Order: sequence, then C-alpha cells, then structure tokens
Amino acid sequence: MTLFCLLLVSGWERLFKMGEHWQLDHLLTPFFSKQHRFSLSRTLLMFLVAIGVTAVCVLALKGWFYGVLQLLFWTAVGLLCIGAGSVRLHYHAYLKAASRNDTDAHSAMAEELTLIHGLPVNCSEREYLSELQNALLWINYRFYLAPLFWFVVGGTWGPVLLVGYAFLRAWQTWLARHRTPLERAQAGIDSVLHVIDWLPVRLVGVAYALLGHGERALPAWFASLTDRRTPQYQVLTRLAQYSLARDPHTDKVETPRVAVALAKKVSLIIVVVVALLTIYGALI
Repeated sequence: MTLFCLLLVSGWERLFKMGEHWQLDHLLTPFFSKQHRFSLSRTLLMFLVAIGVTAVCVLALKGWFYGVLQLLFWTAVGLLCIGAGSVRLHYHAYLKAASRNDTDAHSAMAEELTLIHGLPVNCSEREYLSELQNALLWINYRFYLAPLFWFVVGGTWGPVLLVGYAFLRAWQTWLARHRTPLERAQAGIDSVLHVIDWLPVRLVGVAYALLGHGERALPAWFASLTDRRTPQYQVLTRLAQYSLARDPHTDKVETPRVAVALAKKVSLIIVVVVALLTIYGALI
C-alpha cells in the first residue's frame, strides 16, 4: 500500500498541487498563530500530540471496509505532507521576474525561497546564485525526499512519521516567517530537525555524491558519517554542489534551473529504488 499511495500522491502533486491549500503548513497556520510562548518542551509536546492523533486515526481505520478507508487516509496524509505547491509558485515567479530583469521582484522571490537559511550579506553574484541553488536543493529535500523517507521506513506507521516530520517542518517555516530569530531559537526547532534529518540527509547525499565528482564527493560523504555538528543543510548542499560544479553560476535564470533539474533527477532515482525494493520485498 505504501508504494501505491506514494505513486498516487506523486502524480497528483505534480499535476494539480499548485497552491498552498492542500498543504499541512497552510492548515496549521491558525494554530501556530495562537502560540505566543516558545520553548523546546512546547515544541516537543506539540510534536507528540500531532503524531499521537495520527496514530489514533491509523488504528481506528484499520480493517474497516477491507482497508479502503485506511488507503484513503494514507493518501490524504501524503497529499498534505508531500509536495511544495506554494514554493513552486514562488520559484516560477522568480524565473519570470529574473527573465525580464525585474530586480525587486526576483529579489523578493529569492528571499522567499531562502527563507529558512537566508542569503549571505554583501556577497558576489556567484555566491548569491550558489546559495539560491542550495536553497532549492534543500526545499526539494524538505518537501519531497525527507517525507518520502519517513513515509517508507515507517511501514504500517508511515503516516505517523510523515505527519510528525511535516509538522516540524511547518513549525520551522512559520517561525522563520513570522517570528524573530531569538524566538525561533527558543523553540528549539532547528536542533530537533538537526537530529531528525541526520539519517535521511546521509542517504540522499549518497545519490548526490554518485552523480557528482566521485573522487571528491564520496570522501566528503564518508566524512559526514561521523560529523554531528555541521548543519544538515550544509552537508547536503555541499555534496550536491559537486554535481553542480561543472555548471557556471553566472546566469540568474539558468543557474536555479540546473539545481532544480538535478533535484528532480535525484528524486526520480530514489523513487525508482524504493519501488524496486518494495516490489522485491513483496515477491520474496
């Protein structure tokens, strides 16, 4: 059922999910807006409530109507948690503004795309475009690859892990957009995601390392296995940049397109690998 739901969600997301209404981030905004105190314990409590409610739903729907209700629930959870409809709109808006040299518009969209980690101050155009590439690669990881990982490894509890990750991702995004860096630090969300992202970042990093310059990327990947301090964002994007090094960072339209093309290629490879492993597991 995991593979079927995954393929259904992926197809629907690519064809129809072009806005924020079918995203958990959007549905949680009214709840987040009521939060005025921030701490690590509060973040963990909200996280536990989110996965607890999802677990109750999974158990309650088990066995009803020959599993049809459970299948619908899994699909609905996947549609809510996998995909970046609103971010995709920002990306296309950036490309349109950059292609007509509308500096203010494409700068605003670039700031939206780099919301989580920001852009370096007083940087060169090459550094600016490289960081924009990194932000797009990280968006692909946060909205597609990491949710895919937790959905698959969770097995029968896949929706629980998926909702848990999507909840933390939405909380981090809301804090970055609406609260100060101090309040975001008090919430401890970056530290929580640093731990949760450790394993999936290394697994995704293998794909980037193999697609890049292996003689440089693979040693960097092996070194990351014992690295607990470097932010996961830097680990992943550093490996991805080995694949992007052959492309010049000079064009404000083509540079982000190259990064998105690479991210799509890695996503396709991982989906194919997951499908093959799932089919193999079902046959033996």
